[in-house]
Amino acid sequence: MIRFLTAGESHGPELTAIIEGLPAGLPLSPDDIDPQLARRQEGYGSGGRMQIERDQVRITSGVAAGKTTGAPLAMTVVNRDFKNWREKDITPMTTPRPGHADLTGAIKYGYRDLRIALERASARETTMRVAVGAVCLKLLAEFGIRIGGYVVQIGDVIAQIPDDLPYEERFTLAEASDVRCPVADAAEGMHEAIRQAKVDKDTLGGVMEVVALGVPPGLGSHVHYDRRLDGRIVAAMVSVHAMKGAEIGPAFANAGKRGSEVHDEIAVDDDGNIYRSSNRAGGLEGGITTGEPIVARVAMKPISTVMKALASVNLATGETEKTTYERSDHCATPRAVPILEAMMAFVLTEALLEKIGGDSIDEMRPRFEALRRARLEDLPMDNLEWRFGYPE
Repeated sequence: MIRFLTAGESHGPELTAIIEGLPAGLPLSPDDIDPQLARRQEGYGSGGRMQIERDQVRITSGVAAGKTTGAPLAMTVVNRDFKNWREKDITPMTTPRPGHADLTGAIKYGYRDLRIALERASARETTMRVAVGAVCLKLLAEFGIRIGGYVVQIGDVIAQIPDDLPYEERFTLAEASDVRCPVADAAEGMHEAIRQAKVDKDTLGGVMEVVALGVPPGLGSHVHYDRRLDGRIVAAMVSVHAMKGAEIGPAFANAGKRGSEVHDEIAVDDDGNIYRSSNRAGGLEGGITTGEPIVARVAMKPISTVMKALASVNLATGETEKTTYERSDHCATPRAVPILEAMMAFVLTEALLEKIGGDSIDEMRPRFEALRRARLEDLPMDNLEWRFGYPE
């Protein structure tokens, strides 16, 4: 019901995104999008490119009188660095860099110069994902859904976040930190790790958590593999550049425990509201939201572009050769948080529209209010014996 496309190259004139399937009537302006673009550019460990770009969106269709029309929404962001490449003769690039799409892109598409793969495979593309996500965040906010994220690990420095620290407070503390970590002493350790990586001419990755609050129960489905919302969220997370793994809740830690230590027990309060005493499932059971916070943990590899020359092969000569350094971050983990939030926002927007539909926000609101909740009154049971009744 909703989809988006992005276009553009890292050093091309501009980046473009088109969103199809947005409902009409959503108030929207660049002021809703530009702050998210700015967040993507902020973070300790960033490289020189972020000193050049000043990302601001231009909405070119799909909005009239400050509200979405239901038509495809088009957005562009100018690449300021393009002026430095406009008249430049491009040096041939024939030695693929480990960890990049240089070699795989050439194998896939038959490129005769590896920079063609680099230009589209660049994480510069995520600018428009963040723009798309900002639109989705605006839509989700209409229904009380909020998404935030924070860094829990950079290199071997791990933040010990108290279990009782509310998610909203984690988001606030993370935004006050230039490594987007809500724990001050861990943040300083992350600073030092990144500083040392710079000295060593190396890079670092890390782990982030992205959390969605206020998501109603019943989004997603258990009936087909491609409708399971946990699978869709994980796929969206690892679709982002340099993300190599994702889990819902503490999935890998849970794998080493017994079932009685993992599963969230169900209870009911005096008002008939059904709730879980914990959230080790990360807000999803059977591919369907439970109403608890959705928690995704995402692992990012160290940035592939390192100042240290790595061994490779010059495809033009067939000789072994060291790679040439391209400008890059030393650690992009803090900057990745808004990108992952954007992808979470898109997946949840898609799931919400699947559930309640509606061509306009005004049509969606009463349908949202009528959603079945985790309440005894919403879940009448026949409590009678029955048979499948399939023919022999």
